[in-house]
Amino acid sequence: MAEQSGMMASKYASYQGVITEIAEEMGRGCTMRYTMQTSEGQIINFIVDRHTYFVDNTPIYEGMEVEIFYDTNVPVPLIYPPQYQAVVVAPVVPGQFVKVDWFNWVLVSRDRALKLNVDESTPIFLENGQPFRGSPGNRNLIVVYRNTTRSIPPQTSPDQIIVMC
Repeated sequence: MAEQSGMMASKYASYQGVITEIAEEMGRGCTMRYTMQTSEGQIINFIVDRHTYFVDNTPIYEGMEVEIFYDTNVPVPLIYPPQYQAVVVAPVVPGQFVKVDWFNWVLVSRDRALKLNVDESTPIFLENGQPFRGSPGNRNLIVVYRNTTRSIPPQTSPDQIIVMC
């Protein structure tokens, strides 16, 4: 991991944009290719398969605005448009945010951009929808949240946490 100004870069990155095409990846079983156009006009392809997590199980359609997260450690073919393996697909919902990152034992993200305030009422699930009973710390998490404090790092009480196994 690259270290910049004392902060570790996240393993996950994302693009946000509108889905312009959904197509089957020929010869790859139940694998789809989502083509996205960002607000800057960039075209990006994402490979979506059975390992891709969909926030709130939301069906995705052409014309929908989404944020797609990918693992920056996975090799990417040198082609145009760029093509990434989708890890998480989240619909863009006004006022709702999604963060995918590793959170330490005190629930601060690897990039130190978010701290989670979790209590017994916070819904915590596995990717398969089953309740997670352990501590979410020291794990890769998908965090869905709305408001944050203006502190450094910003803090939030998440709407839900999904533990990535």
